[in-house]
Amino acid sequence: MNRYPLWKNLMIGIVLIIGLIYTLPNFYGEVPAVQVSSGKATLKLDASSTTARIEQALVAAGVENTGIFADANSVRARFANTDDQLKAKDAIERAFNPDPADPDYVVALNLLSASPNWLTQIHALPMYLGLDLRGGVHFLLQVDMPGAIEKRLDSTAADLRTLLRDKSIRHSGIDRVGNAIQVRFRDGALRDEARTAIGRFTADLQLQDRDSDGEMPALAASLTPQAEKTIQEFALKQNITTLHNRINELGVAEPVIQQQGVDRIVVQLPGVQDVAKAKDILGRTATLEVRMVDETPGALEEALNGRVPFGSELYTERGGRELLVKKQVVLTGDRLTDAQPGFDGQTQEPAVHLTLDAAGARIFRDVTRENVGKRMAILLIEKGKGEVVTAPVIRTEIGGGRVQISGQMTSQEATDVALLLRAGSLAAPMEIIEERTVGPSLGAENIEKGFNSNLWGFAAIAAFMIAYYMLFGLVSVIALASNLLLLVALLSMLQATLTLPGIAAIALTLGMAIDANVLINERIREELRNGASPQAAITAGYERAFDTILDSNITTLIAGIALLVFGSGPVRGFAVVHCLGILTSMFSAILVSRMLVNLIYGRRRKVDALSIGQIWKPTN
Repeated sequence: MNRYPLWKNLMIGIVLIIGLIYTLPNFYGEVPAVQVSSGKATLKLDASSTTARIEQALVAAGVENTGIFADANSVRARFANTDDQLKAKDAIERAFNPDPADPDYVVALNLLSASPNWLTQIHALPMYLGLDLRGGVHFLLQVDMPGAIEKRLDSTAADLRTLLRDKSIRHSGIDRVGNAIQVRFRDGALRDEARTAIGRFTADLQLQDRDSDGEMPALAASLTPQAEKTIQEFALKQNITTLHNRINELGVAEPVIQQQGVDRIVVQLPGVQDVAKAKDILGRTATLEVRMVDETPGALEEALNGRVPFGSELYTERGGRELLVKKQVVLTGDRLTDAQPGFDGQTQEPAVHLTLDAAGARIFRDVTRENVGKRMAILLIEKGKGEVVTAPVIRTEIGGGRVQISGQMTSQEATDVALLLRAGSLAAPMEIIEERTVGPSLGAENIEKGFNSNLWGFAAIAAFMIAYYMLFGLVSVIALASNLLLLVALLSMLQATLTLPGIAAIALTLGMAIDANVLINERIREELRNGASPQAAITAGYERAFDTILDSNITTLIAGIALLVFGSGPVRGFAVVHCLGILTSMFSAILVSRMLVNLIYGRRRKVDALSIGQIWKPTN
């Protein structure tokens, strides 16, 4: 009657063992580390060679490491203490960046899990800790929205010049006056003709006539309120995307990057120790440039011998070949509206598909029409230095604003280039208006207090349950411990971020999880009072309490999901732990405790009484 089949006992045991394994990394803590990542978009990090160079630098400096680990974007060396960490950083910095004024690599201080290698190899990693627990840096960035508007107006002024030239409408000058573009004409007829052409060209401008005595007729074009709002929203979103891409180079686990108000961005970097390096990464830019290749006979050979022709520059093409490129920039990334990875339609090689705005499409069409048979270089420029991504031969005129770049790149490189072009530069300038550092000691104090609160809460619950329900109380306590074990394991497997509100949610989960066992134990007592045999009381207690437990947990889960969907920041952190805790409590309170009770009482042929505390029978 009260026996689980072997497969169910094995399943529960395997789940608990997996939970124990994935909980273990959280007990090892973190140790100092030095991280090396690419400092330039045009420099690809090779994990094997970078690891070998780090080992050589550490051996030369006489610094011992406790492990070197590589991932897709960085290589990290782990050390026993902060003294070794600082010595290693200096040695690695000298080895990787011989010219401090122009560093090729980002060498940053960081923290790394101290878990044994066998746990790391099976991807058993500790939970991410938030800024309030791990320490780190907090930045509040102010986005220059007027700067974004001015940038758009300057671009629009250039578009209007091109439009009026294409329409053969003569004007007497185009200037930006405040937040408006003023176009002057010789007479009113030309102005009316221009108004019609501009109105068909874009709906983002509102046009007004400006006439004054003794002056030429003028047309004032200003952005509509809806267009300004769209520009500001785009600038904020693109800046947030750009910050995400840059912070990935620091190897920050679960950074917090979110909008605050209409023109501010909050950036929290848990575990980052090198504040100066973080600020440097946040200020990086990368742009696209299109130039023509200098194909003058003998010019490349002279440049390779140190005599670069006037008006040209020597660049390295992807693949290591040198290429002579003209200094004149045909097109810049400002005209780029989108960049997506894909494949070449003919060769099926990885490629990046670019979409240009109206002005960029016209420029590209004219350039390709005038230079058929010549090579065009597409460069990525960062910190004044660049790399030729590809230099294809122009086969025919390219119109429509859609451009493809390809050549000697993998699918991952095509994705990286597209990401960089799409969000490699800031849509609007930003400045740091608030900077706050949370020290590791404060984070350790918060962890200690949170741990103690959960420990004493668990101890108080355990003491009450054992005193009141005897052996069944002990079973309930073991089930509660397994619930905590599974919750921490699940948070670790999902690599969720634990914050102080998350610790509060764990404490709340303990109180709510034990409620299910209280319902089960009281139901068993009720069955015993009604005259049921001990074995029958166990069966009825678990089966009849299940519906109540399910209903109460579903309603609580609905509230948790609402917090998860509509909340943000610390509220979402609380909701994640809360929802996961409900799921694990259902498993532990029903399956784990039932398995233990079955093992204790299920194999007995005759059970005279249950150790479930005093059973009070009603008196007549």
